[in-house]
Amino acid sequence: MVITRDLRLADGRDLRIHDTGDGGTALVWHHGTPQTGALYEPLLGLAREHGIRLVSCARPGYGGSTPQPGRAVGSAASDLAHVADVLCIDRFAVMGSSSGGSHALACAALLPHRVSGVVCFAAIAPFTGDDSWFAGMADDSALRAALAGRQARLRYAEQGEFDPATFTTADFDALSSTWEAMGADAGTAERAGPDGQVDDDIALVTPWAADLARVEAPVLLVQGEQDRVAPRTHAEQLARTLPQSEMWFRPDDGHISVLDACPQAMDWLLEVARP
Repeated sequence: MVITRDLRLADGRDLRIHDTGDGGTALVWHHGTPQTGALYEPLLGLAREHGIRLVSCARPGYGGSTPQPGRAVGSAASDLAHVADVLCIDRFAVMGSSSGGSHALACAALLPHRVSGVVCFAAIAPFTGDDSWFAGMADDSALRAALAGRQARLRYAEQGEFDPATFTTADFDALSSTWEAMGADAGTAERAGPDGQVDDDIALVTPWAADLARVEAPVLLVQGEQDRVAPRTHAEQLARTLPQSEMWFRPDDGHISVLDACPQAMDWLLEVARP
C-alpha cells in the first residue's frame, strides 16, 4: 500500500509525497520530466521483492506540489531533507530516471551524510554552456527555449509537440509493456499543466546550486547506448566528475528501456548501502 500525503513547508509551499511505509533500506525515487511523482509498477513490485521502503516526492509544479519558479536542481535537497525528517528516515539511497537522476545526484552532493548510494538511469549532466552539450539529442528545442528564460519556455509549452524520433523502438516497446504505467503517468502530468516541465528544463540549463564533486556515496550510472534524450556523452561527463562512480552501458537500450536494469540496480544499491 502507498500512503500519499501533503506536507506544508516553511515557505508555505505544499509538497506531495508517496511512501510505501515498510521495508528495510529506504530508497527515494526521483521522477523524470514530466511525471507526477506517483509510485507505480514495476517499481513497487521490485521494492517489495527487495525489502525496500520506497518514497517519492513530487517536485514543485507536479502532482499536487506547489510550483516554485526559479528553483535549481539542488533545491530538491532541502525538500528531501524535510521529508526524511518527517518520515523519521535518517539515511536513504536515491534513484532517478532522466532529470530525476540529475536531482538524485544533487541531493547526494548536498546531503552527503544522509545519502548512502545513488543510481541514475539516463541522467542529464550539468549544462556546459556550449552546443556540444546538446549533441546527440533528437529534439533539444525545449531545453534551448529554457535557455531564453521562463517566459520563452512557457511560450514553447503552448506550441511544442512530442517528437516520436526522441524514443527508440525499444523505448516504445517498454512503454507498451513493463513501463506502461510510467507512460500513463507522464500523460497525467502533461495534462495538469506546464509548470513542472518548464521549471525542470530551466533548472537543467542553469547552475544547479550543487557541486557534484562533493558526492561521497557510491554512484551507479546506467546508460543506454541508443539514448536520444540523454546521450552517452552526458553519462561520460558525469563519470569524469564522479570518480567513485560505476558505469553500466547497455548497447541496445534507449531512454526508457534502460530502466529494465532496475532489478540489478536495486541489488547493487542494497550491497553498497549496507550500514
